[in-house]
Amino acid sequence: MNANQFIKALEQLRGWREFVFILALAERGFPNYVLFDDAIGAKHAAKMRLLLDQAWDMLQEKNVDARVTQALARLENLAPDPDAYDMYGVYPADDFCKLLEQALLNRLNSTKQRALEASQWVTATVAQFIEMAEGEDLDEDALVRLLDRHELMKADKLFQRDLLLSLKKQRVPTETFVASIKEEAANGGVSNLGIALDDDE
Repeated sequence: MNANQFIKALEQLRGWREFVFILALAERGFPNYVLFDDAIGAKHAAKMRLLLDQAWDMLQEKNVDARVTQALARLENLAPDPDAYDMYGVYPADDFCKLLEQALLNRLNSTKQRALEASQWVTATVAQFIEMAEGEDLDEDALVRLLDRHELMKADKLFQRDLLLSLKKQRVPTETFVASIKEEAANGGVSNLGIALDDDE
């Protein structure tokens, strides 16, 4: 699947498949939120974990509008304000929150396409991290080469592609299938930036 085919397939995602795609991207980014939360001592990570789990549960439920609205309100209270912190970590944490918000909004209104934008957000998050960590003194061409060959970028592209293919093949969102997607997205507690959660998180 080349880049154009990937984009076209993303644009064709609808309903539960689009919801799961965005939610899986959020799941992969959750450790980024936890790390930032721990750095500022906010102690919101457990509440956010519960909110993320509740979002996964919504897939098997009908008439979830009230629950989604409540979840969006809780998310707003737990999400950091990027303008309030002078540290890089707030940006990946905020990106996670935006992904979870888009997944929840998808459950309220699935007619608006959100998967492509979510995918691009994640890719941008990874690219910005690589640039900050390794690309500060590189010119534009060298930075492009760094991003193209970087293991984090390759891993993110592979994850997104495999996730999309799995969703396209699946006819109905069985509990077993969704659980397997969630587990794969969680990646053993390692985020799309290579940030690993400790076992006690």
